[in-house]
Amino acid sequence: MFGYVIPPTETLAQEERDRFRRTYCGLCHALSERYGERARLILNFDFAFLAILLSDGEEGEARSARCYASPLHGRAYRVSDAALTLAADESVILAYRKLDDDVHDDGALTRRAAALALRSAYREAARRRPQFDEAVERQLCALRELEERREPSLDLPADTFATLLAAAAEETDGSVKRRVLSQILYHLGRWIYLVDAADDLKRDAAQGAYNPVALRYGLEGGVWTAESREAFAATLDHSVHMIATAFELWDFGVWTPLLRETFYGGLFAVGHAVLDGTFRSRRFHKTEKQEEGR
Repeated sequence: MFGYVIPPTETLAQEERDRFRRTYCGLCHALSERYGERARLILNFDFAFLAILLSDGEEGEARSARCYASPLHGRAYRVSDAALTLAADESVILAYRKLDDDVHDDGALTRRAAALALRSAYREAARRRPQFDEAVERQLCALRELEERREPSLDLPADTFATLLAAAAEETDGSVKRRVLSQILYHLGRWIYLVDAADDLKRDAAQGAYNPVALRYGLEGGVWTAESREAFAATLDHSVHMIATAFELWDFGVWTPLLRETFYGGLFAVGHAVLDGTFRSRRFHKTEKQEEGR
């Protein structure tokens, strides 16, 4: 969907890296099993983290199999369970709705083709998770209205997207865990929206597109001032602190080290890279390529 929630592999123990990779591959298998091979194309780290957050404190069964990414050697993957199937369903809905929203914005042929390829999978996912699909549609419509009127507030569109992502927790068992996950996903959604807007500053400036960060700080040509950069960094850091506060309210079992390193280190690193203009460099994208290639 966006690809900003990246595990800090350089600080993770090999055991944690392997566990994350098994879930990443497990979600890929779940997408294929439920929606066919085309659905694998939407796989990214953000959706793998969604599967982890929706999981209980155990990893579950693991198997090994060859796949399109590793046709010669078997690759370990987490067997589909309730959390992976829920994450697969919600990922398809999120990916399709985002593509459809992008088509509405610019009508790019590549996005039209991608949305068409995912349409049948989306219809099935929406049938399985109608409440989540309705929540996503509602929030994206509200977000589109804010964009069309070029809303200058940073908080209104960020809150709208944050509420969208928080809805992913609604089918979680247990009221306490549901509230904790809702808070984590809300503030993570807010962080993702803000980081994505900051990452798109120069592109949006060149195209004359709506960008709430540029409007909020009065940026010209997508260029930060020292003061605006510092203020925006504080806003990002606040969202991360709120994620961490909610994270400490629940025992995530075997996922705790991975989530802690990501929330306390990985998000800060990505945010700083976006502000420095280095996020799109090879250094910040090789992690995902390495995981896909193993």
